[in-house]
Amino acid sequence: MRFEVSKVLDAIEARLTTDPALARGVVDLSEVVRYADLDGGRPASLVRLGLLVDALGRYMAEENVPVYAVAPRALISDTDLTSNERMVVRRWADDGKIEVVPQLDDRVLEVAELLGLPVLTRDREDRFRDRRPWVADPGRLLALVSDQGGPTLVPRVGRGETAPPVPRSPLGERMLARVWSCPAPNCNAYGTGGDSDSPFADMRVYTSPVSQPPPMLRSGAPTCPRHGERLRDVGARPATEVFSVRIDGVIRQRFVVSEEKPVVVGRAPEGGSGIMLGQWLTDEARKWISRGHVQFTLRGGEVTVQDVSTNGSGIRPGGSDNDDERITLKRQESRKLGAEDVVELYGGVHVGRSKLWASGGVVQPESVMGEAPTMAFRPVGR
Repeated sequence: MRFEVSKVLDAIEARLTTDPALARGVVDLSEVVRYADLDGGRPASLVRLGLLVDALGRYMAEENVPVYAVAPRALISDTDLTSNERMVVRRWADDGKIEVVPQLDDRVLEVAELLGLPVLTRDREDRFRDRRPWVADPGRLLALVSDQGGPTLVPRVGRGETAPPVPRSPLGERMLARVWSCPAPNCNAYGTGGDSDSPFADMRVYTSPVSQPPPMLRSGAPTCPRHGERLRDVGARPATEVFSVRIDGVIRQRFVVSEEKPVVVGRAPEGGSGIMLGQWLTDEARKWISRGHVQFTLRGGEVTVQDVSTNGSGIRPGGSDNDDERITLKRQESRKLGAEDVVELYGGVHVGRSKLWASGGVVQPESVMGEAPTMAFRPVGR
């Protein structure tokens, strides 16, 4: 059973992020692990985070929806968790998969406001309404509750309305336009590597400035959430564009293209750093789509797509379904991508900017709980 639980935690880990471009909801990890009513089990269980991850995927109607989890430092030593779960929480914190803070206060709400994300909580957050009046807006707080079909997310405030997309706050936009340095040694959130000529060379660990989480504001100053140290502004953050892979009408994965790193999309790109589509392709599509099929590059605010495949690809201007308008892209040929252009690797296999597709098109996304042992997970009422 321990092996099966570890596999579930690994699956959950793949859905955790502190990347502002990818996160789709914010949660207090110390809250969700105590939802014992969902499974009738131990006072605290890290596996319950998987129930929330699955519920968010169904709510967003999208595969592989990442969650931004914040945890108080005390959770790492919480004896209601097993020793293995405590070790996993510490590893997630050290690897930057989750954000750990000395005291939670309103950090979850702060992140949600800065990034324009929903908060996944059962709390009405009334004590923070003076500072965060938007918590009273319908649909901004989503509660995980039991349902006949399994745990589901429902709006905590209002009459069940689905909130429209909320933009990042102006302050969030300003802070996320900069790269920050933490003076604490080995800070995994606000450090990066590079050569001695890089403006980030004095930052001590190898993390990308593109995916830095939003700083915490204390007395108006950007501050490291984990260490409480005042952050130093070390320059402009590289520009990014967020893309989605849509296969047969279903959004399977989002990814970020930045000025610092091009991204290869294909059946199984070499080196494991690209976007792998093989697990979602039909046999015919696998035969056509190369291991590395197209490469996206961002320079000067413009995205260029280059075909690096054997069989070629295409561009549908403005996302047009008209085959007569489709532009063929031959091997090694490049083309600048318009704001609404969609790259077609094969019929029904598309890549475009995430903002083009409001709906993910999938009702029952793949579950992270597939390997959960019945002894560890017994859904109440099922």
